[in-house]
Amino acid sequence: MSEEIDVDNATIEQLRDVLINKTGDIKLANRFRALFNLKCIASESTNEEEVKKAIDYIAECFNDNSELLKHEVAYVLGQTQNLYTAKYLKNVLESKTQQVMVRHEAAEALGALGDTESLELLKRYQEEDPSIEIRQTCELALDRIKWQNSEKAKSEKLQQSLFTSIDPAPPLPNDKESKVEKLREILVNQNEPLFERYRAMFRLRDIGSDEACLALASGLMDDPSALFKHEIAYVFGQLCNPVTVPALIKVLKDDREAGMVRHEAAEALGSIATDECLPVLESFLNDKEQVVRDSAVVALDMYEYENSNEMEYATLKAN
Repeated sequence: MSEEIDVDNATIEQLRDVLINKTGDIKLANRFRALFNLKCIASESTNEEEVKKAIDYIAECFNDNSELLKHEVAYVLGQTQNLYTAKYLKNVLESKTQQVMVRHEAAEALGALGDTESLELLKRYQEEDPSIEIRQTCELALDRIKWQNSEKAKSEKLQQSLFTSIDPAPPLPNDKESKVEKLREILVNQNEPLFERYRAMFRLRDIGSDEACLALASGLMDDPSALFKHEIAYVFGQLCNPVTVPALIKVLKDDREAGMVRHEAAEALGSIATDECLPVLESFLNDKEQVVRDSAVVALDMYEYENSNEMEYATLKAN
């Protein structure tokens, strides 16, 4: 059975078979592991043919039924920093059949790629898409690409991040503001441009103290933007600071929150992996939302990884 394949020692073709669930009975957690291994090939191989093959295999998953897996696929393609992925991401953004969470991740990935040829497409969907999550994501992606190609990007002094992810916005520069309370004020100010609020978010993440984490948690409280709140939950998954657990549990338990927010809260709890996270995650295996149920499955797998001697799962997972 493909499910029994050791994905950490599999061939690229075996990884594809696991990822696309060729046998029809492969656990979701194993498919995620195959995805992360294909991502490593796509990002690190020096063989161009092998890189393109890995990307093609990853993109096959856009035909899958799992919203969670497809959104992760879009994120991974952006993180490869390979413009060969852009054609797949553009198709997903333009698709009328893909879920909003998947299309949002495709737009964000185009921003992560810094793909200037996507500017026109992103502007169109920023202006015309009926989903506010898509419009806001395209706004961020446009601002990120413009920043990346600006003089400001060359001159700003940014803190060297401990995190390797290509984020939707760069952190605010060191010389602009470093006091947590001032950064929190920017973070929660809904009159600030979304790009600036995200920059404050990632500056707080890179500071990483308990005080900074609690400042980030204040952004989860009353903000109307599901996109904004899901990004904070993602950041908490990167930080793995137990001080954020109460805020994450509160979000996960609130069925009024958007699925994209609750899903990210679940995976963050899987990354943090303290004892109190386990029963909470187990209680959402039968949630009414599929993306939350799937996230609980993946989060429990992450929990097992974090409490084992295996490689760090949290460094691999996507937003």
